[in-house]
Amino acid sequence: MEFFTSLPFGLAFLSLFCIVMARANATYWLGRGAAAGGRKTKLKKYLDSAPMARAEAIVARWGAPAVALCFLTIGLQTAINLAAGVGRMPYPSRYLPAVVTGSVIWALLYATVGLAVVDAAIAAFGGEPAALLLLLGVAAVIIVVVLLRRRAAAAKR
Repeated sequence: MEFFTSLPFGLAFLSLFCIVMARANATYWLGRGAAAGGRKTKLKKYLDSAPMARAEAIVARWGAPAVALCFLTIGLQTAINLAAGVGRMPYPSRYLPAVVTGSVIWALLYATVGLAVVDAAIAAFGGEPAALLLLLGVAAVIIVVVLLRRRAAAAKR
């Protein structure tokens, strides 16, 4: 992230825009491929998951605006873009304008607020990104342990 914060705003924005466009379009095309037979492969578990069903319902109901607005969410972006591909949303007429709009929003947010938050978090740890990463790693382990315990308790019921 330090790389992006050292760039002029326009270049940081353009770089982030290109990254998110590549990621979102790759996810869409993976969805198109999965629609052609993914439920007969190891992808079946993911394609039939609750988040994917939710994303497919959102895309079916809202269409292209759901794709554009999914970039404001955490956790639904990949599922929505994949669902757009699985649902074979027309690429040039619907998906592409929506993904460009969403990518502009995402890049603008990250080039301004997102990078400022990362800089502030690193500064709070004495300028040591490693200390911040260690804290985030410990937090992730705690979250995983709590979720696994809840799952085990639910399975016993």
